[in-house]
Amino acid sequence: KKWKQLSRLQRSVILFLFAFLAVCGVISYTSMGEAWKSITNKSLDEQRTEQEIPGLKLANPAVLPAPQKADANHGDYPELSLQKPPKPPHVRRGPSNLQIKAPRRDMRLKTRHDTIRAVEELVEADKVEKTEKSIISWRGAVIEPDQSTEPPSSKIKEPEKPSSMEAEDQKEPVPVNERQLAVIEAFRHAWKGYKEFAWGHDELKPLSKSYSEWFGLGLTLIDALDTMWIFGLKEEFEEARKWVANDLVFDKNVDVNLFESTIRILGGLLSTYHLSGDSLFLEKAKDIGNRLMPAFKTPSKIPYSDVNIGRGTAHPPRWTSDSTVAEVTSIQLEFRELSRLTGDEKFKKAVDEVMKHVHTLSGKNDGLVPMFINTNSGQFTHLGVYTLGARADSYYEYLLKQWIQGGKKENELLEDYMRAIEGVKKHLLQRSEPKKLTFVGELAHGHFSAKMDHLVCFLPGTLALGAHNGLAADHMKLAEALIETCYQMYAQVETGLSPEIVHFNLHAQKGHKDVEIKPADRHNLLRPETVESLFYMYRFTGDKKYQDWGWEIMQNFNRYTRVPTGGYTSINNVQNPSNPEPRDKMESFFLGETLKYMFLLFSDDIDLINLDKYIFNTEAHPLPIWVPA
Repeated sequence: KKWKQLSRLQRSVILFLFAFLAVCGVISYTSMGEAWKSITNKSLDEQRTEQEIPGLKLANPAVLPAPQKADANHGDYPELSLQKPPKPPHVRRGPSNLQIKAPRRDMRLKTRHDTIRAVEELVEADKVEKTEKSIISWRGAVIEPDQSTEPPSSKIKEPEKPSSMEAEDQKEPVPVNERQLAVIEAFRHAWKGYKEFAWGHDELKPLSKSYSEWFGLGLTLIDALDTMWIFGLKEEFEEARKWVANDLVFDKNVDVNLFESTIRILGGLLSTYHLSGDSLFLEKAKDIGNRLMPAFKTPSKIPYSDVNIGRGTAHPPRWTSDSTVAEVTSIQLEFRELSRLTGDEKFKKAVDEVMKHVHTLSGKNDGLVPMFINTNSGQFTHLGVYTLGARADSYYEYLLKQWIQGGKKENELLEDYMRAIEGVKKHLLQRSEPKKLTFVGELAHGHFSAKMDHLVCFLPGTLALGAHNGLAADHMKLAEALIETCYQMYAQVETGLSPEIVHFNLHAQKGHKDVEIKPADRHNLLRPETVESLFYMYRFTGDKKYQDWGWEIMQNFNRYTRVPTGGYTSINNVQNPSNPEPRDKMESFFLGETLKYMFLLFSDDIDLINLDKYIFNTEAHPLPIWVPA
């Protein structure tokens, strides 16, 4: 029975091996039977020997199981159906408990490719033992290293292991389900376009089959690293790792935005280091972190918006000396973690000073903050305008997340967060007509506007995260009301995709929906915020409707934004299903955030990125929660 289960190639290799050994007199025909019995009864785990990378320090060993090799035969899904999702092949993930622990030598082989490789290694075992070349071990899968790739530097200070990540007993792996497989297929379709037309560049232009540059640092590739690891896309990850090792160079004369480069590049590298245990990513994170530090050399210690990472200079935008409040207060998770890993306190000190300064400022309205802050005076500017949308949104998100990251000990952060949520309830909450949807508007000099950015849809997830961590129960009730609103921002639109901005009707009008869309606001950039909040809501409630809502959104991304030759594109008109007017741009966050949150939302494994052990930065890169030793 076992013999029949092997492929023709596998049987041929084994028969040839035994025949050759018998002819050479190495074994007798009698012992061949015993050897065959030994091989078939021995587990594939025991047949495999695991080599380590010389010089690679697993100071913080792998948290997630190693990515599985992509199934080349898994085809596209041109039309995704809610009623009949694609039938999956038999795929199982590695151990789902996400804790810091050394790679296990008895890891099961999980794919067809690994099974075939195990048989091939019977033939190659002698060569492997004799070779002097280093072998990269991927927790059971052996990969030949790129000959031009130097081993990662061993000079980086070995970080301490957070005690919360102590090893726990592994549980039975949870299979990847049908909807997750559809997300993986979408990622691979997007990656196909990026690899063919934009490799190593910042963003794909899928319609023109070209690329656009922002910083010239491979933003899409870096943003997608941890997504590939979580999805189990081993081949794609290894190829991207080689690019990081050989081609990612920060010593170049280019201005980068402090906030965007922190959340995407620094955050992506730190997260990938934690998930893979590969110190290459920590080395690169330390490099970019040091190069961003000149931004903090201002009279007020409020950082400039732009840094030249080659020259070591920084400056505000040409038209103002202001920075946006969200940008200077949404880099803390990453810099604090970099200090913890390297032992260099300068990173944490710089961003903590910003938070302490903002904590003391006047100009707030019941915890709500203005959108701008001056880098010279350190004072808020453009007073009287309050929003949870662009330029202020992630300030509120990072108040809560820093408090959680630091072990819930920094009370000033919690106080500012709780006060701000009360300010939202007091000044910005209203209900629409006719469905009486609860939404978050804006306040400008005492006048309320029923305008809500799609960006605000981060808030339900943040509220739910706070309630999960012991904050007021009514935060969860508000989260449930707001996620319904964010879903309706999709459901009430012709394409089933949300515009960038909506206006809500405050008065019932015959023939009018709750949501009104202005021509300048009807574009969709493949944003993640609603899917992000759906993920948190499903994790904390187990209500399947959140998965179903996410599946509807996934289907509509495929219907209206998928480009046949590879990639997905933002669109200009969510109200025109026959011609959504593609914009020819795939934002890096579609791979770094949107598809990642989709995959996690559909997961049946609540320990896949355990939210009691990890905190997501605002670009969906998970970082560990600290617990005192």
